[in-house]
Amino acid sequence: MDILITGLLLGGTYALIAMGLNLQYGVARIMNLANGEILVAGGYFAFIAYSAAQLSPLLTIFLVAPLAFALNWLIYRIMLQPLVNRAKSRGQLETDSILATFGLSFIGVGLMLSFFGGDYFSYSFMAVPVELLGNTYGANRVVSFVMAVLICGALYIWLNRSRAGLSIRAIATAPSSARLVGIDVKHLSALAFALGGAVTAVGGALISTYLTLDASTGVVFTLKALIIVIMGGVGDVRGTIVAALLLGILETVVASLLDPGLTLAAAYVMFLGILLFRPQGLFGKKTT
Repeated sequence: MDILITGLLLGGTYALIAMGLNLQYGVARIMNLANGEILVAGGYFAFIAYSAAQLSPLLTIFLVAPLAFALNWLIYRIMLQPLVNRAKSRGQLETDSILATFGLSFIGVGLMLSFFGGDYFSYSFMAVPVELLGNTYGANRVVSFVMAVLICGALYIWLNRSRAGLSIRAIATAPSSARLVGIDVKHLSALAFALGGAVTAVGGALISTYLTLDASTGVVFTLKALIIVIMGGVGDVRGTIVAALLLGILETVVASLLDPGLTLAAAYVMFLGILLFRPQGLFGKKTT
């Protein structure tokens, strides 16, 4: 039970991080390899706000979200929109965006190293034990999980109930058909990319309350988010949440029963299994 709850707590935060990439890739078709750097930047912001002004990360996220949204909107409009305009196929767009955001990730790391240095950073926020079902867990992990659940739930409802959300889902399913019914694909793709960046940055602010980060750790989270998105199915919010919880439980099981150093390897074994035996994702349907 202890392993299960710890895995769910970890998986909840993973879901928030992967949700951002799923919005960007599933809708805008941008495989954002700088996703992890946005996460670390959100963590840095929360760290600085707490260290300098004792501002709670639970309040900082309301500053991080709009700033990250604006930054990602500009990145899409200035750097990625020209790639979208010139791409003759979805495959070409994905290839170009991978190369562009790969370079962007190095720029992000370089800027963070320049401004903050290469040292690890962490801070003590709600680092007190709370008891759940007879076991103790860090209050910061529990609160981060609750916040992740609320944000993921709000996103799920918005995507399934609002007009804008349904339009975004239509673009993820069939962008060409979406244009035929009057959906502004260009505008909503930029919105989805910016919203995905904001969600990722908020995840970084939350995860910084209990994990130690540095400027170069973003790539690890990018890879984990990619694993979750592919496992859950591109554009599938429900699949992303379930895949994130499964990955969190798997990593906790491996770290607790085998060796913490094998967690990333176990994640990739799970990832390869999905690619080989269920490439359409956990809830996707086979295409004939």
